[in-house]
Amino acid sequence: MFPRHLLKLAGLTFAVTLLASCSSLIGPRQVELPLHKLQAGLDKRFPVNERLLELFDVQLTRPQLAIQPEDDRVALAVEASVAPPFARAWTGNIAFSGRLYVDPARAAVMMAEPRVDRLQLGNPEAERQLTRVANGLIDTVARDMPVYTFEQKDLRYAGVQFVPTRIQTTRTGLVVTLEPAK
Repeated sequence: MFPRHLLKLAGLTFAVTLLASCSSLIGPRQVELPLHKLQAGLDKRFPVNERLLELFDVQLTRPQLAIQPEDDRVALAVEASVAPPFARAWTGNIAFSGRLYVDPARAAVMMAEPRVDRLQLGNPEAERQLTRVANGLIDTVARDMPVYTFEQKDLRYAGVQFVPTRIQTTRTGLVVTLEPAK
């Protein structure tokens, strides 16, 4: 007859082995992130204040996100205020877009390769001058900007830890593929 503690240990080992084998059977999952959820995540990151060329104080506010599924990009329009030294600030908006990618280490959907699509400040001369440097500003502000960051609790399912690995744009949001962590 086996001692009682050996039977408990054998049962516990069996249960752990069973759980481990079940977790390896759980495959990739897909999570849909609707536009309103992405927008809420971006709203937390604004306003953004930057100094451009050590001359212009730039403030970006009120981000408006749009999905461009045909190009696999996202577009972002922001209200902008550009204050040159010793002059009244120019106000208007900047629209830019970027390619999306998944950063598994940060558990986030990120924006890369931002490019300015439109710059309107109500001052044509300022727009011509700033268009040349606007891509540098947007690159500073938006390169590797998290569009959405997963909470750790959202990456656990059935006792298994998942990591985001792929992304697909749709007309209504994003579909992110989560795979079990290795």
